[in-house]
Amino acid sequence: MYRKAINDLMKWKNTKNHMPLIIRGARQVGKTWLMKEFGKQAYKKVAYISFDDALRLESLFKQDMNIKRIIDGLSIEVGFSITPEDTLIIFDEIQENPLALTSLKYFCENAPEYDIIAAGSLLGVTHHKGTGFPVGKVEYLNLYPLSFQEFLIAVDEKQLLEIIKNNNFEMQKIFKDKIIDLLRRYYYVGGMPKVVSSYADNRDYQEVRKLQNNILNDYENDFSKHMPLEQVERTRLLWQAVPSQLIKENKKCVYGRIKEGARSKDFEISLNWLIDSGLVHKVSRVTNPKMPLKAYEDVSAYKLFLLDVGLLGAMTEIDVRSLLENDKLFNDYNGAITEQYVLQEFKTLGDLPVFYWASNRAELDFVIQLRNEVIPVEAKATINLKAKSLKSFRQKYEPKISIRTSLADYEENNGLFNIPLYDIGNVKQIFAQ
Repeated sequence: MYRKAINDLMKWKNTKNHMPLIIRGARQVGKTWLMKEFGKQAYKKVAYISFDDALRLESLFKQDMNIKRIIDGLSIEVGFSITPEDTLIIFDEIQENPLALTSLKYFCENAPEYDIIAAGSLLGVTHHKGTGFPVGKVEYLNLYPLSFQEFLIAVDEKQLLEIIKNNNFEMQKIFKDKIIDLLRRYYYVGGMPKVVSSYADNRDYQEVRKLQNNILNDYENDFSKHMPLEQVERTRLLWQAVPSQLIKENKKCVYGRIKEGARSKDFEISLNWLIDSGLVHKVSRVTNPKMPLKAYEDVSAYKLFLLDVGLLGAMTEIDVRSLLENDKLFNDYNGAITEQYVLQEFKTLGDLPVFYWASNRAELDFVIQLRNEVIPVEAKATINLKAKSLKSFRQKYEPKISIRTSLADYEENNGLFNIPLYDIGNVKQIFAQ
């Protein structure tokens, strides 16, 4: 399996004076595999430590933060000498040993010659009860489920990927039906590595759904492990309500629909936990689409998305037969699946501010900030190009660039770019070109 995050890790390794790196992401998005694969590709030796099954190492960090002594202990644990020139140190499940997380500060300050990467439960890392979080002494890399482009590699469609990556819109027209069919399959399978790997090997949709449901069950079981008992049920209610909120025509999160009489403050802690865990993305409304968008954020109005389009399909129990019904999968649920997909693709593009805009009469799916431009984005499920909300936005604010993403072919007309859904993950390269 290929993950483009490997390239980010290579840049980190080759950057002078880099600090220890923490990979952030929800459970089962492939953090462990990524760290090990990177170590295999870029180093002679990999000192892999999982604190989930190395309880004896607790005393190694309790004594003091003498890095030489810690390195000696880690060398004994892995069975070879850890040398700074050619060894990658991996701390996995680091939330199980908060003092190991604290030690990253001392690696940064006192032993910067060692390359060290850490990962673990986002909930555990965010809310760890150690003696001190290494603020300002670590770097971060966010890892998400596989993008559509990574999915194409996994299912051995590298040639189709090349015409997408190279913005070869003429060739895309020729192979459009095949690309759309693969996009439809991605909507169903999603990007969770274990699910994609199973699908790539077996093409068994029943197994896909079984694995997706297992992941969803694991997530719900995690709630009781990481949060106070009184918050567990509220968190489950909110988590299970995300699909129904997204399916509404007005997709703003309304807590009264989750529990009668409920208000946002009743679910505030649960929402923060779901965001911190990486299970939910929060997209806030902007009151005025100006730079920087963050300055115009309305924190009281927001939409909630899941981390993965395939898991959304599993939670809404989309039938596998929808794969055979042309554009049904794109159109169902008020286009919620398409909107989830677009948000997910935007998240894989790195530091890309994403919001939405609404007026009394219109709601625009997304507003992004790219190349010092505020760009409105309308996500259309199929080839229907009627975009009333985008039209309203353009008339009011006159943006230089607007995006309508759909199944229609690429086209540019007076600053309005129609970008096919399968190209939306390539939006940075399209505008750079």
